[in-house]
Amino acid sequence: MPVQLYQFAISHFSEKVRWALDYKGVSCQPVFLLPGMHVKTIRGLTGQKTTSVPVLVDNGRVVQGSGAILDHLDATFPDNPLLPEAPNARASALAWEKRLDDEAGPAVRTFAYHHLLQRPKVVAPLLAAGTPFWNQYLLRLGFSRVEEIMRERLAINEKTADRSREVIETLLAEITAIYRDGRFLAGETFSRADLTAGALFSPLFMPSRYPVPWPKPQRLPPDLRAWNQHNKALLTPMAELYQANR
Repeated sequence: MPVQLYQFAISHFSEKVRWALDYKGVSCQPVFLLPGMHVKTIRGLTGQKTTSVPVLVDNGRVVQGSGAILDHLDATFPDNPLLPEAPNARASALAWEKRLDDEAGPAVRTFAYHHLLQRPKVVAPLLAAGTPFWNQYLLRLGFSRVEEIMRERLAINEKTADRSREVIETLLAEITAIYRDGRFLAGETFSRADLTAGALFSPLFMPSRYPVPWPKPQRLPPDLRAWNQHNKALLTPMAELYQANR
């Protein structure tokens, strides 16, 4: 039986695991959930209060969180390892992954949602992707409440979005300088550090392999569209990494 991945289609942390599964050639049965309505399902799987996704189920073993899932995949499916062999490179890869999980993940989420939540017709299909089609209409009907809950629980506002933008730009400048030199983030080969970078920044360059209906550029909120255009030079090396290794 293939492993099951409980996820939000829009989640960049879920994309991190989707990419790892594909990279390793591991067959997966995706289970797409609707944010907010996922709570009962995830608590039923994990027996824990935390309801974060992704959650992997492999032969009855339940693993929650993208980092823990990548650990499990490398231990269980050793082909195409996601960590370098050299100890220093391994330590560097894990350090980069933690930094990106802690900094890039929340920053991209805050910055993107701050702008996308201003466009209910755009964001509802992204949130409901992979679930029954009527969910996007239900989201749009109750969108004012959906937006209120998301902004409150994720601390999304103009000030946090501005701080997140600064974090994103600083990290992208550092990482893309490395990629322009033809190097990887840790060691001499592609690793989970690069995979994490590509996955967590991917909502900003919107790759076609992502399982959501990305809006056309002209439908993006003006500020987000302008930021993407202004920072194309920072995003291009990341998009090229994604294209080459995804």
